[in-house]
Amino acid sequence: MKKTKALSLILAAAMTASLMTGCSSSNTASTAESSTEETTAEETTTAADSESAAEETTAADMSFDFSAGLTDAGMFDGVTALDFAVLPTYNGIEIAPEDYQVDDETLQTQIDSMMANYASPEQIKDREVADGDTVNIDYVGSVDGVEFDGGSTNGAGTSVTIGVTSYIDDFLEQLIGHQPGETFNVEVTFPDEYPQNTDLQGKDAVFVTTINYIEGDSVTPELTDAFVAENFQESTGASTVEELRTYVHDNLQKSNVYNAVITFLKENTEITEIPAAVSDFQENTLANQYKAAATQYGLDLETYLSYVAGASTIEEAVNANQESLDESAQLSLIFQAIAEDAKLTVSDDDIAAYFENLGFSDSSAMIDYYGKGFVTMSVLDQKVQDLLLDSAVLK
Repeated sequence: MKKTKALSLILAAAMTASLMTGCSSSNTASTAESSTEETTAEETTTAADSESAAEETTAADMSFDFSAGLTDAGMFDGVTALDFAVLPTYNGIEIAPEDYQVDDETLQTQIDSMMANYASPEQIKDREVADGDTVNIDYVGSVDGVEFDGGSTNGAGTSVTIGVTSYIDDFLEQLIGHQPGETFNVEVTFPDEYPQNTDLQGKDAVFVTTINYIEGDSVTPELTDAFVAENFQESTGASTVEELRTYVHDNLQKSNVYNAVITFLKENTEITEIPAAVSDFQENTLANQYKAAATQYGLDLETYLSYVAGASTIEEAVNANQESLDESAQLSLIFQAIAEDAKLTVSDDDIAAYFENLGFSDSSAMIDYYGKGFVTMSVLDQKVQDLLLDSAVLK
């Protein structure tokens, strides 16, 4: 059951703006923020530096409502999808072997991709540090013998590349010629203007620094039963290499089935018109995602859009994504039509179960953030997907 639901959550992202995306963005933002605050020695832009820029954006510009245009039942407000879409027979869609089978090369590529997440650099400890090396170090900084906040790695280690990473003064250049295992003083002077910590401006500092190791080429661990049990059992249920291969194969196959089903629906559904409410919702959702992410990262909207979309306004970003938005509108209309035809509904228990699968024990926070309509639509789309996948016939 967990395997099927895990796959379904992945497939859900192909249909609508997944709730997982918002959660993931939030987690990433938190990680990025903590990493910039980890050390004062590193010259990076912190969340505090971005805050002033974010304040320049008006509250109206950054307001977002994911449920705008939706009813609490997860349907487009004022739209009966069956009035605009003539559905084919969607129960028992037949899928040809070439459209769902997974070859050995594809399977291995997916497993290699999963294992790449566990790759780590070789730890070189038998030579001196040279210019251009990536080095893992720890340090504790002090001014006049007194340690200061944010001036230590706290023993967690941080990797820097000499000549690339930006640090205070000539901090990194002073690592050259030392060997892993050595502990020594690095003496620097903070710049006269140092907004990250104005108390340190223009002051001399000493960082007691330890070189842990020089990073070599990335090394991927061997895939063994023990490795699978330790790293994949909780998320996949697999405890051996063979079980993991079966899990990955089945998920890839189900993904292929889903893609084939979607292709069938697109090619065989007669759509007379895409209601404005459906198109507007897609554009609104994209705009909301950008605004929410910009807020989470502490950036003004224009700066965030320039980073992720190469645009300066929401309108430019929407225009650049118009083709995919039109496709999403078409698919959203088809899914609602199927939900109407199959008389699918969503209960509070359905919503609670959906978020429990995502790892959230309380769905109320998600409803508060995304609104009842958006949350219900996500669960309703999941029900449509389950119906389509469960009834598909593999030839």
